[in-house]
Amino acid sequence: MIATSTPSLPLPANLQNVDEFEQWQRQHIHEGSYEFVRGRIIEKKEMKQAEYLILKFLTRLFAKTAAYERGDELTPEMDSYVDETRKRRPDLAYFSLSQIQETGKGIRQRTRFAIEILSDSESYQDVIDKVQDYFDGGAELVWYVIPESKKIYVYTSPDESKAYKGTDVISAAPVVPDFQFTVGNLFA
Repeated sequence: MIATSTPSLPLPANLQNVDEFEQWQRQHIHEGSYEFVRGRIIEKKEMKQAEYLILKFLTRLFAKTAAYERGDELTPEMDSYVDETRKRRPDLAYFSLSQIQETGKGIRQRTRFAIEILSDSESYQDVIDKVQDYFDGGAELVWYVIPESKKIYVYTSPDESKAYKGTDVISAAPVVPDFQFTVGNLFA
């Protein structure tokens, strides 16, 4: 599910942080999922079938990794807390077993590895903002999947990326070293 920059819920003027947003969210019944970024509520659009196929390919491949065997997960639409004013919901986010267990104690988690699938409604600035937020939250790796051009942009920092396509092999190292595949297989 991909974010848009237009809030669909009316934002009360007094919401300044994630705690206030989540409290407000519990009090207002709504459908869908949302991110909160510095006072803005950002709606996540429903996943399209082509995006679901990408998600399925990636999650099934992840299930063959040593990280999965340890109990780690590559989870769709899981909250990833950046700081007190930003909460993102990557299309897929990697969380270790210990992070997952800590969520049961109410401890907020930040992903080390986020995967986003570009939507038609996202601007270049939206992409840059998300990548920056993930790294601000402690991510070591961000993949941006571009279905239209059949490419994956791999960010190792907010300012460093490399495009992979066709017969290029992509790897989630150093976070999940054995999570790798030929890019063209994702779009086959």
